[in-house]
Amino acid sequence: MKIIESIPWVYYLAETNEFEYDKVGKWMYFFKDKKVAAEKCENAVKDRIVTQAKHSNAETGVACFYLNCDDIDAHKKVISYFIKNNMITKTAKDRFYNIPFKLDQQTRGGEYGETFKSEITLDKFIDLDSGEWLI
Repeated sequence: MKIIESIPWVYYLAETNEFEYDKVGKWMYFFKDKKVAAEKCENAVKDRIVTQAKHSNAETGVACFYLNCDDIDAHKKVISYFIKNNMITKTAKDRFYNIPFKLDQQTRGGEYGETFKSEITLDKFIDLDSGEWLI
């Protein structure tokens, strides 16, 4: 694994990745502790959950875990990793938030906040109340 640090990001890269330009995207984890985010990114690549992860190089920010949008097994691996590591916030009623998967082409297109709409969301994979798999 290679770790590359720049001012805005810290990248964790496996030797290979098989991303397709128009299919690659990420599940995101918003963090309040950079040390925890670094550990989550490094372990995800080291344990072959993903071949690429990154986190913002600030004390709080976002970590991204990359895969192709049509790779169902990869989605399941990342979601399982997120659940196991308590990386998905829950509501006051102990329900998982319906987090979105974001395509890189949406990021490149400037889709943020109100303009960002995801077709791939957590509720396509698990029951948000129980955490049981739907697929």
